[in-house]
Amino acid sequence: MKMKLTTYICSLLFCCVAAPLLAQQNPTPAPAQTKSVLILNGIAHIGNGERIENSAIGFKDGKLTLVADARLIRLDMSAYDTIIYADSSHIYPGFIASNSTLGLLELDQVKPTNDEAETGTFKPSIRSAISYNTDSEIIPTVRSNGVLLGQITPRGGVISGTSSVMQFDAWNWEDALVKEDDGVHLNWPGVYHRHYDKGKIAIEKVKTYDQQLREIQLFFGEAKAYCHAGKQSQTDLRFAALCDVLSGNKTLYVHASDAKSMTEAINFKVEFNIPKMVIVGGYDAYLVSEQLVSHGISVMLERIHSLPRFNEDDVDLPYKLPKLLYDAGVKFCIQNEGDMERMGTRNLPFHAGTAVAYGLPYEEAVRALTLAPAQILGIDKDFGSLEVGKNARLFISKGDALDMRSNAVICAFIQGRQIDLSSKQTELYEKYKKKYDEQKK
Repeated sequence: MKMKLTTYICSLLFCCVAAPLLAQQNPTPAPAQTKSVLILNGIAHIGNGERIENSAIGFKDGKLTLVADARLIRLDMSAYDTIIYADSSHIYPGFIASNSTLGLLELDQVKPTNDEAETGTFKPSIRSAISYNTDSEIIPTVRSNGVLLGQITPRGGVISGTSSVMQFDAWNWEDALVKEDDGVHLNWPGVYHRHYDKGKIAIEKVKTYDQQLREIQLFFGEAKAYCHAGKQSQTDLRFAALCDVLSGNKTLYVHASDAKSMTEAINFKVEFNIPKMVIVGGYDAYLVSEQLVSHGISVMLERIHSLPRFNEDDVDLPYKLPKLLYDAGVKFCIQNEGDMERMGTRNLPFHAGTAVAYGLPYEEAVRALTLAPAQILGIDKDFGSLEVGKNARLFISKGDALDMRSNAVICAFIQGRQIDLSSKQTELYEKYKKKYDEQKK
């Protein structure tokens, strides 16, 4: 008896590229996945350090149901509604932009679009999630390079506020939420500063450092007393926001880069018995690697494409930092804080590519954008790698996604939903391409 075949074959180019070109300037969020998908013959970078040269990846109802070597299993092709032949293209878990202000600021010169910082010094109760703008025109440009998820982080003050993890295809901030209020961000004061004295560089301790440190200690001491006191007649939102940090339900992200600041932060962790701490920045992290490892502290490493901070540093030290931390056994991920960071988020994969050129194993570079940040953010149960049961958040690139010369994302999925990869930039490209094509006739 002849079986009715319900599966249809979807060519990679038509299925993943042609349809999005019809989109409007602000792509509409994709509808929920209703048809099962199978991707065959791609080079899968799992995210946990493993790689499958000829993969079979299936997902249904937003969850991965199959991740295997296509040469080693028997496949029932009729079980899938859509089959995509990747033909040696590269498949990755969605990249994660940690410590990002994406969606909090659109135009620096227009104040109503700026929600990245609130007034005040100690403001742990400020929540970035409710200020996240899903209609930002920058977000589609970021997705086009495979960055599909982000930790949206407030800025300013000593304690900036509380970050949340958001997905980059949603109608509003509630839909975008992946992990609400994952941690509080503390900007550690600089211990030393450099200045020129009679033509020579002099290093001196910041005169107000001890005072700033006492203020931080006093604030956390009062918060600790408040949290241990039990039910209060009046709620202090600032102290209440730190209770989960002190109990270990949330992470304390300490923004610090020099060795002395990180050492002081580690001492602070011990003094207040803070269960979860992550260093954000960590330029000198390789100098205190033993302390970081022994205290179980991970690092969100600062932008790789940077100049050395000090004249005596190797000119390529920023490029080598991931390899140095990898060799020292420090858990780390790569982030992009700095000038023009929102639009520069699309270049996040290329930071990892530079780390590969300077010694970091390729699959570890992929991990630094996928599973490593997922583990640091506490979402690795569902995100960060291509494993059965996890969220179907992945993309296909015709070439190496970490190399700007070959990166070409042609298909991406969030929760199994095929998202629109068009943006204002792609529309302008099509517009003027049509103009110049007509001139050639």
